Amino acid sequence: MLKAITRAVSPAIGQCELHVLARVEIDVAKAAAQHQAYQRALAEAGLAVTSLPPQPDLPDSVFVEDPAVVLDEIAVMTRMGALSRRPESESLAEALCAFRPLRWMSEPATLEGGDVMRIGRRLFAGLSARTNSQGIEQLGALTEEFGYTVVPVRVKGCLHLKSACTPLGGDAIVANRAMLDMAPLAGLRVIDVAPQEPWAGNTLSIDGTLLIPSAYPRTAELLARAGYRVRALDISELMKAEAGLTCSSLIFET
Repeated sequence: MLKAITRAVSPAIGQCELHVLARVEIDVAKAAAQHQAYQRALAEAGLAVTSLPPQPDLPDSVFVEDPAVVLDEIAVMTRMGALSRRPESESLAEALCAFRPLRWMSEPATLEGGDVMRIGRRLFAGLSARTNSQGIEQLGALTEEFGYTVVPVRVKGCLHLKSACTPLGGDAIVANRAMLDMAPLAGLRVIDVAPQEPWAGNTLSIDGTLLIPSAYPRTAELLARAGYRVRALDISELMKAEAGLTCSSLIFET
C-alpha cells in the first residue's frame, strides 16, 4: 500500500526561505486550506495519509520532501542546504523510523530531497544551490549496496532538480530543459513544459493519475494529449513559498 507523510502548514510560512521568487504576503489560512485539499487528493488516489502537526518555529516545515529521501530499503535523512531548515529532520525521522531503517548524511554534505528524482534504480541528483557534490557522493555511498546508481545533474535558474523536471512513469519525464543540463538525462523520454509556463516541470504521478498545479493549464493539456490522466490542484498560495506538488509529501510503499 502506498503511504504519504505530510505536515500541516506552519503559521510562520510567510518567513520561508526563498531562492528565486520575491517575497509577497502569504495568506496562511488559504495556504492551509490548499494543503488540506492536496492531502484529500492523495487520499482519493488511494494513499494512506499521515499528517504531522505544524511546527510553528519552522516556516518551511510543510515541505517534508526535503529532509529525507525514502527508498524501498532505507530512508536517507539529508543534511539540508538551508541551515534554518535542519531542525525539521528530528521529528520527521521519528515518523519515518517506523517504516524504514534510517541513514544519516554528515558534514560537509548538503542535499535536499527536492533534488532527487528516482527512475527505477537510478537516482538523478541535482547539483544545486542546496545540494553539493559531497551530498551527491554520500547519497551514492549510502545507497549503492541496494543497487542504486546516482546520476548528478546540474541545475540552473531554479531551486531544485524537481523544480525543473519530474517523472511521469516508466522512462518519461516532464521538463523545462532550460533549467537543466540535459546530458545526464539522455535516454529518457521528455515532454516539454509549455513555453509560457516555465515552472510547470513539477508534477506528482500517483498510480496513473498526474497531479499538476492549476496555474499551468497549457502544460496540463500537453500531458493529457500525451495520454496521461491529469488532475489540476490549486496551490497558488503555497507557490508563493516556492512550493511544488512533490515537496509537500513523502510517498512510499509500506
